[in-house]
Amino acid sequence: MRFTKYHAIGNDYIVLDPADIGDVPATDRIVAICRRNFGVGSDGILFGPTKAPGGGIGVRIFNPDGSEAEKSGNGLRIFARYLRDRGIIGPSPTTVSTLGGDVVAAVDDDGASVTVEMGTVSFHSEDIPVTGPPRAVLNETITVLGRDLRFCAATIGNPHCVVLCDEVSPEDARTLGPPLETDPRFPNRTNVQFMQVIDRSALRIEIWERGAGYTLASGSSSCAAAAVARKLDLCDRAVTVHMPGGRLSIEIDDAFSVSMTGPVTKVCEGEIDREVL
Repeated sequence: MRFTKYHAIGNDYIVLDPADIGDVPATDRIVAICRRNFGVGSDGILFGPTKAPGGGIGVRIFNPDGSEAEKSGNGLRIFARYLRDRGIIGPSPTTVSTLGGDVVAAVDDDGASVTVEMGTVSFHSEDIPVTGPPRAVLNETITVLGRDLRFCAATIGNPHCVVLCDEVSPEDARTLGPPLETDPRFPNRTNVQFMQVIDRSALRIEIWERGAGYTLASGSSSCAAAAVARKLDLCDRAVTVHMPGGRLSIEIDDAFSVSMTGPVTKVCEGEIDREVL
């Protein structure tokens, strides 16, 4: 099984191309490949390019627990870089279809930086989804492990719970993230961001990712956190999101359409031995 591995500020993905391996691997094989001590190790698998409705380019995104994700910002930057490396796309912006909607990606000349137009953020409970009456889910309170937390919810094709904090820490993300991910008010589970506003042009987040756990960086999480901060008038249109793995540049327009720019690094390519599976 041939593979290519990239990372985007510490968020690493394996690309499996249908032209090389045929069908998408079974769930247990996805789990085996992603396990860091027993497989290749990654935060997920990108299966593509697939044929999108209408004949365009599509990609399927799988978490390390084998579940399928609607969208991944870092994953989409990696996938666009892979398409450019393979000569499938050129320098012009390219539309890529995901379960969470279409995005437009552009890779710079040396491939080191990729910009993705991620789509429009919604804060409405029925879009995310969040249980309860139809509403914009802003500045609500949730109690986790005896702590009252202030949060907002958002979707950019996948669900997010943004917790507002004076300071953030990996310990809080690891401790509070799991019960927030599976809280019954989020029927599809949720990605969780713990957000600290540094100033109007900078945010810091720690991330617990649905289906993946604690992660060093997340593109869609950065977009959701930045959109929440702008919705609450805590930041300007252009903002840098700082994470343990690095930083991303995010722009949010007045309609809450979000653009994300950041680096991608190729790690390796090779073959996964059948013995691992």
